[in-house]
Amino acid sequence: MTQTDILKKYCRIATNRDNDRFVGIHGDDNGVFVYFPLGYELSETDSEIRRDIFHLFEIINEFKEEKEGNISQRNNSEKKDVEFPIGAYMEIIYYFLNNGYYRETDSVYRTQNKGKVNWSKTIKKQNPILIKNKNSSYSLIYANFTVRNSTPNDDKEITRINQYCVYESFKKIGWLFNSYMPPKPIGKLNKNKSLFILQDKLSNTNVDNKKKLFKSMIDLINSMDDNSENQFYYGTNTFEHVFEKMVDKMFGIEHKDDYYPKAEWNLKFNDNIKTYPLQPDTIMEYDDKIFVIDSKYYKYGDTAEPKDLPQITSINKQITYAEYAKTLEITNNKEIYNAFLLPFNKESKKFSTNNLINVGEAIGEWRGKSTHKYEHVQCVLIDVRYLMENYKVNSKDNIIQLANAIEEAFEETVL
Repeated sequence: MTQTDILKKYCRIATNRDNDRFVGIHGDDNGVFVYFPLGYELSETDSEIRRDIFHLFEIINEFKEEKEGNISQRNNSEKKDVEFPIGAYMEIIYYFLNNGYYRETDSVYRTQNKGKVNWSKTIKKQNPILIKNKNSSYSLIYANFTVRNSTPNDDKEITRINQYCVYESFKKIGWLFNSYMPPKPIGKLNKNKSLFILQDKLSNTNVDNKKKLFKSMIDLINSMDDNSENQFYYGTNTFEHVFEKMVDKMFGIEHKDDYYPKAEWNLKFNDNIKTYPLQPDTIMEYDDKIFVIDSKYYKYGDTAEPKDLPQITSINKQITYAEYAKTLEITNNKEIYNAFLLPFNKESKKFSTNNLINVGEAIGEWRGKSTHKYEHVQCVLIDVRYLMENYKVNSKDNIIQLANAIEEAFEETVL
């Protein structure tokens, strides 16, 4: 392993099989590893991989469900979950790399003939010289002054707390930055006392970088267990939800609830009630056409096995979405298309080196002779790195690429 790919040994690609579904960072007795989603192509150099890891953290933080970024703590037979504040760990490391340990200074007063004069102490402690002026008045002249100097005080408790937080941060994620490991602080941290000191510091400073540091130290200490070593993780076991949300943000319209099929129970012995509506993942509009998209975080793009494609319940649901959309006034007789969107890695060269590739279509045999395009549910693979790098921008170019990939099955070209 060369000096330029050290970080690669800490990275894994989740296969989305059995117990290998976690995406994020996980640490235990076996070490710390970062798990990327199915279909992701890892970069080669440390600088690129570091960027990939931080970007992954940003995506998880944006889309993760409640309680999905946690530390798993065990104390005897009990287990509890607390939030793992990865942003706090990174802030503490950033501050340390730029400034060293946090230190406060003590004021020391000395008698000197230059420097930052403390006039109240100079008047009280120094003996002035009386000098007669030309106009027969007198002036007091000081030959020496009481001068204030500031010296770092490494014995302050706040510095010890910071040393502890720096050590814990590097122990968990310091390898993301460099191979340096700070020395382990001597003694044990008093959690309650440390939190009291930090809260006091936080409430009495207006300096932004100090406020960020104190808040990060508070978050780190609150996440720690006093009596046990921590197995920590920050991520999700259900990346399919993240995949769906990225696709929707990249391609979808904002008000897709207009396209939710609804139903109602008309009851003889109760009040009528509306059922929970069906909700398509994404509605895309382009060139007077409607595209109903269902994001499936399935393995087909990795395995090329037909068994890993969406099954009949999903196919039926897609056709139902489209049929409902056809009845809406807002569609105004627009052409409606259906598609599944699955992840793949274009660098694997199993299918294509394009960001999007149409690999086939599903047709419901119960429909008889298909007369509508939406009855041909297209299956399009999307490169995961491309998705993760572009999902924030709902751009026309991206939408055209997906529209073309869907429409090519009907030998149409989007201009």
